Amino acid sequence: MVSELQTVAPVSGTVFLVEDDGAVRRSLSLLLQLHGLRCAEFATAEDFLGVAAWQRPACALVDICLPGMSGLALQARMMRQERGFPVLLMTGHGDAAIARTAMLQGASDFLEKPIVESELLEAVWAALRSDAEQVARNRERDALLARLSRLSRPEWELFERITDGCSYRSIAEDLGLTLDALEAQRLRMMEKLEARRLADLFRLRFRVGEYASGRRVPT
Repeated sequence: MVSELQTVAPVSGTVFLVEDDGAVRRSLSLLLQLHGLRCAEFATAEDFLGVAAWQRPACALVDICLPGMSGLALQARMMRQERGFPVLLMTGHGDAAIARTAMLQGASDFLEKPIVESELLEAVWAALRSDAEQVARNRERDALLARLSRLSRPEWELFERITDGCSYRSIAEDLGLTLDALEAQRLRMMEKLEARRLADLFRLRFRVGEYASGRRVPT
């Protein structure tokens, strides 16, 4: 078993285990904890959804056949959340149609019981790595949008015009400003965005991407 797992580097994180069979739940939880993972156990989807805050990075390991809300329904709900984490589904009844639905809904993986230890750990580690990357992207996006939110409406318009490739002279003419006044506004805008050079502005615009284009202009 050790040799099979050496090809996949373990990662840290929390596994939210949703399984109504107590014996199976305890067995899987013990296995995951033996490999250094935090594990939170739930007997139903409703109990899991009642958690006030989720530690990240994380993934959910969910049995398809649950009392109340099914595993597939829980997965679909998680996928609708903008910042939901990966969901791995497991079942004791191999069903190609269910597996297809799960994967089409965005399941990170689909595991059949009895679950092979190496396959479980590889799937969980892959899901946790994916979520860690997503958490990092979310933090970067939040930081970028926070910087943009500091801009006044005129500074936002200046940022857009500069990163649209307009010349300073044409911007000044369009806005009815002298070049000196435009330069003073540009410096204030650069300071708020923590940009040192023109290239930093373009990088900021490109990285923000759809968030910048869809953002409400400051008032």
